[in-house]
Amino acid sequence: MRLRRKEVVEAPGFVADPDKPRVRLSLDVSQELNELLETLSSEIDGSKSDVLRKGIVLMEILVKARKAGKKFGVAEKDQVLVTEIVGL
Repeated sequence: MRLRRKEVVEAPGFVADPDKPRVRLSLDVSQELNELLETLSSEIDGSKSDVLRKGIVLMEILVKARKAGKKFGVAEKDQVLVTEIVGL
């Protein structure tokens, strides 16, 4: 049995660097999506902006994985992971 080395992917910094210029966005969402953002922000002890930033980082990781011919999903806690995403 050949064991693969587990890859750890550090999520890019989603916290704004105070030395870099920022862009303010305005976003219209449904009431249901706003409620979901509020629930998720509470779950992560962050803001709705934090939820959106982290979601964008996950989307970037997904797109890169697909381009590399990989799959992206959720594993059961007893399954072996080839890549673990940390820092989110």
